[in-house]
Amino acid sequence: MRLAIAASICALLAAPLGARAEGDKADFSPAERLLFMTPQLQGLQPPTLLRYTFSRTGSLEEAFVDSVTVALSAKADGSCCDAKGAFLSGAHKLQVADVPGAEGNPVILYFLEHEVREMKRLTGGSENHFRKRLRMAIFQGAEVRGVTLRYRGRAVKGQEIAFSPFLDDPNRPKYEKFARKTYRFQLSAAVPGGVYGIRTHVPGEGPTPKPLLAEELLIDGAQAPAR
Repeated sequence: MRLAIAASICALLAAPLGARAEGDKADFSPAERLLFMTPQLQGLQPPTLLRYTFSRTGSLEEAFVDSVTVALSAKADGSCCDAKGAFLSGAHKLQVADVPGAEGNPVILYFLEHEVREMKRLTGGSENHFRKRLRMAIFQGAEVRGVTLRYRGRAVKGQEIAFSPFLDDPNRPKYEKFARKTYRFQLSAAVPGGVYGIRTHVPGEGPTPKPLLAEELLIDGAQAPAR
């Protein structure tokens, strides 16, 4: 069964293709199942605050470091979790929706929505177009591989999902300098909330170029929020 958080995909990444029936996992790619259909919050005890560090570097714009949090509270029956997110601050802040009854980690959808908004801001293109490109890449073009990650000083097993949604975009000439943008999602059941990190990279020009733009969301950890 698709998890409660997956209901947000319609708004963030456009509705699934009609042939991919509700509840039929065979109709979803391995990347979709890992990102949107895995109970990443399973086993967490509310209240819990998932904390991430977000950084932007590159030659295009001024670098900055900020934070992302997902506050998890108990559902009416006491189980985990209703989720409330805070994605960046100040001029960079993205208003994100609460996710009642979340089973998957909303930070994935928050980051993807951030990407859609940023691509529109940087290129003047359509949000719907960028949602479609991301959805199609996750469904059709994503590579999934096992990785070893470092968390709290120890090696943990995980999966990395990588894709480049704009390489074959018919609209590529309209934003050529972003066409080689890559996305990497690193997941691990060994870290709280299941999401270890998310990275994007737009290469620059030249033999040893500084990236045009690079963003990283990396887990800090989890804690019970102060009362």
